[in-house]
Amino acid sequence: MIVCVAVVGHQNNPLYIQSFTEADDALKLHHIVHCSLDVVDERVNNPKKSGPTLNETFLGLLYPTENYKVYGYLTNTKVKFILVTTDLDVRDADVRNFFRRFHSAYVDAVSNPFHVPGKKITSRTFAERVSTIVKSFGLSSAG
Repeated sequence: MIVCVAVVGHQNNPLYIQSFTEADDALKLHHIVHCSLDVVDERVNNPKKSGPTLNETFLGLLYPTENYKVYGYLTNTKVKFILVTTDLDVRDADVRNFFRRFHSAYVDAVSNPFHVPGKKITSRTFAERVSTIVKSFGLSSAG
């Protein structure tokens, strides 16, 4: 189950964070998202460890915690997508499909002529689309 998704700007400023749990966990999930940015920066700035996946936008599993797994995705414009899930047996194909759909929703949201680049995403349509993507996560393996 996905518990949190986040969009973080190229200067590590949060553009969109949505928790899908009780309010008690929201601060904890924001902290997990913030901590994952260090792992993203380490992978991007140390390409030796990444090897052949240097041009890959999917960063994979950033780190597991006791209760969560954190996945990352980096766009060409250095905007980061973070996914926090409670599932311990998530397939990479499902996560890649999620990020592909999430990236498409993000592109549609920032292509809005009324959106100011670098500012928080406040679109209700984007939030509804993200909720739909999160609800359908892992239901089908077809892309």
